[in-house]
Amino acid sequence: MGNYRIPKPVNEPIKTYAPGTPERAAIKKALADLKARKLDIPMIIGGKEIKTDKVIKITAPHDHSLELGHYYQGGPGEVKAAIDTALAAKEKWIALPWEQRAAIFLKAADLIAGPYRYLMNAATMLAHSKNI
Repeated sequence: MGNYRIPKPVNEPIKTYAPGTPERAAIKKALADLKARKLDIPMIIGGKEIKTDKVIKITAPHDHSLELGHYYQGGPGEVKAAIDTALAAKEKWIALPWEQRAAIFLKAADLIAGPYRYLMNAATMLAHSKNI
């Protein structure tokens, strides 16, 4: 068995988003980009995109005229398929060594803290009526 080193946890730097800062410009661009496109959000069950006839519009809570996109509502069949798929995946996940499971979450954290930071922040701001 090898030695594995999990990085020491470090808090993300606090960004001020003050006017004139690079992070302010980046978040404004991400907000404009998200407002300009309409997201099409299918269900993902077993790695497959599932779309139903029940399409639900997504609007910003603070501005119902701002349509962010739409999603497809599932019914009992999709719920059962999702549960069955999750239970089947559970065994594979449990069988993975903890180092591989940790690596998946560490990679996700790196992506969110890095190239997807402003996209994630902008999506949170629009979907939950948050401000800078």
